[in-house]
Amino acid sequence: MSAVDGAGDELLGRVFLTRVIEPGDETGGRWVRELGVDAVVRRLRKRGDPLPGASGKRWAGLLARAEQAEPRRDLAVARDAGVRFVGPGAPQWPGQLDDLGDARPLGLWVRGGADLRMWALRSVAVVGARACTEYGAHMAATLSAGLAERGWIVVSGGAYGVDGAAHRGALGSSGATIAVLACGVDRPYPRGHTGLIGRIAEQGLVIGELPPGDHPTPSRFILRNRVIAALTRGTVVVEAAHRSGSLVTARAARRLGRHTMGVPGPATSGLSAGVHELLRQDAVLVTDADEVVELVGDMGELAPERRGPVLPRDLLDPAGRQVLAALPGRGTARPEEIAPAAQTTPDDVIARLYELRALGYVERHGDGWKLTRQAVIPVRDGPEPR
Repeated sequence: MSAVDGAGDELLGRVFLTRVIEPGDETGGRWVRELGVDAVVRRLRKRGDPLPGASGKRWAGLLARAEQAEPRRDLAVARDAGVRFVGPGAPQWPGQLDDLGDARPLGLWVRGGADLRMWALRSVAVVGARACTEYGAHMAATLSAGLAERGWIVVSGGAYGVDGAAHRGALGSSGATIAVLACGVDRPYPRGHTGLIGRIAEQGLVIGELPPGDHPTPSRFILRNRVIAALTRGTVVVEAAHRSGSLVTARAARRLGRHTMGVPGPATSGLSAGVHELLRQDAVLVTDADEVVELVGDMGELAPERRGPVLPRDLLDPAGRQVLAALPGRGTARPEEIAPAAQTTPDDVIARLYELRALGYVERHGDGWKLTRQAVIPVRDGPEPR
């Protein structure tokens, strides 16, 4: 039986609703919260009376969308493209997205092999102008490379300018990065970043709220930014004019209680005017990765709470244990050196190492990775989990 055939009603219902309800629609989110996924789906499929708060015109539009929705087909197309659907409550669902309330995504389409929940535990958003200057691109790439070297995941929107520089900076440092798209993750946008987004999917994660094949719109770009803000520990804005969409991300981060940071630019630069306005409010000025980590790195223990005799390594899946076991007891090793012993690829090793970093098992030193002091004894001598 395929994953599509075995899909549960809740999952199929959420996939169906991603075709019907737009991202960030708080009215639709309230319907799901108050009535449940099944009840909302039934009302739409049976063309029942409008749900509370929906005008006749809007309800007709929703019914038209519902008539075209084929969730099993969407799951099959996604599977063929190497994409999976993760809904609230699933093991890989990042719980911090629940802070969005009724604007929480109905689910996320995920391309790439890493564990989204584990990666999000140690993530920072780096966003900014599409038409950035050489200074902006340099700062975004340098910041992101530094964050990746310190074991942090860089999150951005996959766009031209600062976004692309942030992703490339992390990838160029053999680090981890997540691209949050405003379209179907099987149809990379912008087209000029098809190669970059493909590389992110191999070495990191590409995620989005929209089902396979869906196209971006101006409103979807804006609404996508709330996911970037909620997913991460903080948002760094590198170059942004007064009307930049990246300021939407920063303001969303502030509302959600996340850290907001800005990289200053020349006082005469219109592309830095929006950043400077943030800094005049309550954003924190940062100039390098160390300053970002100093701010977001004091969040306390990031691993899930553990009770009784359950050991941290019990949280690892078999692939994670293999990579952990392949690390030398002393000294560092590069991903390409770890891969043969772990019986996997260097890209998969990188993904697993960042998951292990989130749990405190490993740390990065330059191009290499090593076991943390507290991990050596439990990993080498501890009892196997039952």
